[in-house]
Amino acid sequence: MRTSFDDELEDRLVRYAAVDTQSDETSADKPSTDIQLVLSRMLVAELEEMGASDVSLTDYGVVLATIPGTVDGPTMGWLAHVDTAPQFHAAGVKPVVHRHYNGGDITFADAPDLKLSPENAPYLADKVGDDIITASGQTLLGADDKAGIAIAMTAARHLIANPDIRHGPIRLAFTPDEEIGRGVDARLPAELGADFAYTFDGGRPGEIEYETFSADRAVVEITGVSAHPGFATGKMVNALHLAARILMTLPQATMTPDTTKGMEGFIHATDLNGGSTEAELKFILRDFEVEGLAQKGELLQSVCDTVALTEPRAEITCTITPQYRNMRYWLENDMTPVELARKAVAAVGLEPVSVPIRGGTDGSRLTEMGVPCPNIFTGMQEIHGPLEWISVQDMALATRVALELAKAAVTAG
Repeated sequence: MRTSFDDELEDRLVRYAAVDTQSDETSADKPSTDIQLVLSRMLVAELEEMGASDVSLTDYGVVLATIPGTVDGPTMGWLAHVDTAPQFHAAGVKPVVHRHYNGGDITFADAPDLKLSPENAPYLADKVGDDIITASGQTLLGADDKAGIAIAMTAARHLIANPDIRHGPIRLAFTPDEEIGRGVDARLPAELGADFAYTFDGGRPGEIEYETFSADRAVVEITGVSAHPGFATGKMVNALHLAARILMTLPQATMTPDTTKGMEGFIHATDLNGGSTEAELKFILRDFEVEGLAQKGELLQSVCDTVALTEPRAEITCTITPQYRNMRYWLENDMTPVELARKAVAAVGLEPVSVPIRGGTDGSRLTEMGVPCPNIFTGMQEIHGPLEWISVQDMALATRVALELAKAAVTAG
């Protein structure tokens, strides 16, 4: 059954998803790609048109705006990110709306052999009768996190249009580069000016997430010895062979993303670049506890040192840098934002569910930087690939939760 928010949410997501906003980890720019600013500028114009205050686009690429409060209360932040994941094609997204889903297979115009069904996406079986949005088969959809943007924008417009709703000030922030771990600039907490905040970047209805991975990035640089391959005997040291040795020495059956689940962390090799003389390996390290994360870094360093000992003519360096930390470490000291979210979720008739995120959000960094920021569901499913989909009705539930959050914060204050 369609709700009063469905048309607006559908329109917003379809329009936003059609804009290519893929981020690029190899770029040092802020934001990492100029194409993200196309959507950011669209949002600035839409916020100004709806009557939001203090609308701006920062020099580090964040869209900021204020929904003035109708009563005094704490300042709440709503966040979502404009960028889409670099892991899959994101140019030329053609959103498709499948109305009144009938429970069978969903097929794709641009990928005839691809199908989405309850067999490969079990949650879809619960969505019979809903309006499902997918891409056309060749790209991701980008509901991660343009659904979050659509939800925040729809809720904001509703509050502005209905000044009889009691709520405190709400600050909106739409960030770039979340998918590459660079969404929260050091200046954002102060410029956001929120007492606490929520990212709309989660999955199934009812989910409130306040525990994430802790995360590090690792770069392994390998320098071999170059020689003419016809006269290389006893001279050449192939950097690619050493890279392969590092990869094969790391645990394959117990510590990769495809062999872990639940509370288990992993070491994930994401990139191999270079040639026989110089090569570079990139890894992401993940664990729910900082002790486990440190152990994974030590293991990677140990493997690199061991492989280096087998070939003293080569040079192998392993550099590990922090990305974000489990937001639970700070939120468990004051669970008020989480309790407000649970109250809001219950108010729309859903059962609040909290499960650890096998990933991270902008809220991880914001929480660490002093702005408590749990994560709220949007409905997005099968993200970062061609089967990505979302129910319009699930987005409507998240919009209602956002409005309940606004009201609950004033009551709690």
